[in-house]
Amino acid sequence: MTRVHDMGGRYGDGPVEPELAEPTFHHEWEARSLALTLAVGARRHWSLDTFRHAREALSPRDYARFGYYEKWLASLANLALANGLVTRDELAGAPLHENPPDSKALRPGQVEPMLRQGNPTYRAGAEPMFVVGDRVRTRLPARNVLVPGGHTRLPAYAAGHIGKILRSHGSFVLPDSHAHFLGEASEPLYAVAFDAVDLWGSADSTGDEVILDLWQSYLGPA
Repeated sequence: MTRVHDMGGRYGDGPVEPELAEPTFHHEWEARSLALTLAVGARRHWSLDTFRHAREALSPRDYARFGYYEKWLASLANLALANGLVTRDELAGAPLHENPPDSKALRPGQVEPMLRQGNPTYRAGAEPMFVVGDRVRTRLPARNVLVPGGHTRLPAYAAGHIGKILRSHGSFVLPDSHAHFLGEASEPLYAVAFDAVDLWGSADSTGDEVILDLWQSYLGPA
């Protein structure tokens, strides 16, 4: 079963309408939501994969009606509550409890260098099973085999399809494990090309491809 966020190839959601000259933030509160997410995330109570799963796990009704940063705030509130960083009363507007200064709190001068550095997830790992040019088939269904209903980076529209290995990236943290505090479980990651006609039934131009970065456990020989 898939969650509401897995929208690729689905009918009925309306056209994608790119916004020309889109500003970084449409409203001041969006910038504050980003700052709050970075500030709390710096305490390392959860990973980026956990935060992604929290957004995916919002109720379908909320996911459909919330804007981008509203999803961030709702997910942040749910994670903070689950990890004991805030109470329901505080989220409802009650005065916050006084806490001692956090040694992991970001200082203003640390924010930009941290964002530029990112959080690399490359790890030394096993030799890849596949090489460039190999034909592979993705797992069907597209699901997390470690946690029922858990996070995965294999989109449903690509499940069960045959693609070709374009590049081997090396070994990276497996989101399916990392999102659920089960360890990094790093494994080889590949760029895999799929024929657009195979995925969508048609293509704008002959030879159109969809290229996905997929972990080795998502793949088998074709």
